[in-house]
Amino acid sequence: MKEEARQLRNKTMLAECFPAFSKKVGAVIKEMEARGFRPRIQQAWRSPEEQLQAFLSGHSQLKFGFHNVTGATGKKESLAVDVLDDDNPLNPRRRYLLNLADCARQQKLITGILWGLPTKLADGVDAAIKAKDFEADVKVGWDPTHIEPTGITPTEAKAGKRPT
Repeated sequence: MKEEARQLRNKTMLAECFPAFSKKVGAVIKEMEARGFRPRIQQAWRSPEEQLQAFLSGHSQLKFGFHNVTGATGKKESLAVDVLDDDNPLNPRRRYLLNLADCARQQKLITGILWGLPTKLADGVDAAIKAKDFEADVKVGWDPTHIEPTGITPTEAKAGKRPT
């Protein structure tokens, strides 16, 4: 994707997010760019129909997730984004994924980099991120480009709770 289009896409996707979450994701994007990457928000808000398809196809374990959050009036307030490496969208390098997880953690967010990993492998990923060893030969979880908040569940978000 051309640079102008990538930046516009990120701006558009951030507008689909709850403001406090959007601000943190914006900071993740900015830091990733400072590290030499070209992060692209592939998706923020997702319709209930899209979420059901993701669930049925095995791309999500939830029928309602952070991507589906809306305000009381139906306004899009996504609390999740999928941030691809625009230079390698179909096959992100481990270096990109470890940097993304590090940047997300700095904003008190998490990625799916640990999801589905046994404890020993998850501990290896954690150690690599803490040591800033972004070249570490570690196995990553099943949704490493997904970013979401901490301290809140999708059920709480559906009921109206929002992160600060």
